[in-house]
Amino acid sequence: MVSHNGSFIPVVVRNYTRADFDAMIALQADCFPPPFPEDLWWSQEQLENHVSLFPEGAVCVEHAGRIIGSLTGLLVRFASDSLDHTWEDMTDGGFIRTHDSDGDTLYIVDICISPEFRKAGLGKWMMQAIYLLAVKLDLERVLGGGRMPGYGKVAGEMSAQQYVEEVVEGTLKDPVITFLLRCGRMPVKLIENYLEDEESHNNALLMEWKNPFKRGN
Repeated sequence: MVSHNGSFIPVVVRNYTRADFDAMIALQADCFPPPFPEDLWWSQEQLENHVSLFPEGAVCVEHAGRIIGSLTGLLVRFASDSLDHTWEDMTDGGFIRTHDSDGDTLYIVDICISPEFRKAGLGKWMMQAIYLLAVKLDLERVLGGGRMPGYGKVAGEMSAQQYVEEVVEGTLKDPVITFLLRCGRMPVKLIENYLEDEESHNNALLMEWKNPFKRGN
């Protein structure tokens, strides 16, 4: 149950499957309406790769038969010299053909929540599911680049690094970075030219959750 518009509604967190492809594309349309280009929504081919290459990392939230949120991940072997990277290179442009079943890191490809339900805490539920998966698979970490959509409003006043520092300190709030901090993700490094994203001025903050239950730690 999650809180939504003053009441509690039942939701199910589960893995999405081939039967959900149309609903997943409808969710993208809901989250990214025109003028956002349709060709940047998930395609059938991308979704097929998600459920065939790493089905455990294909997560969604369902309410009343409708998919209202999704999170997609893949496994990679991550090294400290890979801190500077792009979303395109790490995720194969969302096709996740870079998935490594022997990887030590669960990398977040995308998180998407219907605008109607963005205050219901669905993102935290999906992130918790991913943390549990990382523990189950005995991975080192969960990692991903967080967009900084609030930066565009103050870019003329401060650098991206200054913005990140103020968000981490709590002086400023960012819709994505603040959410990830509340989910337990810790900042690793500011990455320039991570993703074509006008609001973030193409910046992203690489953030990780280290698995405290990793065997051998």
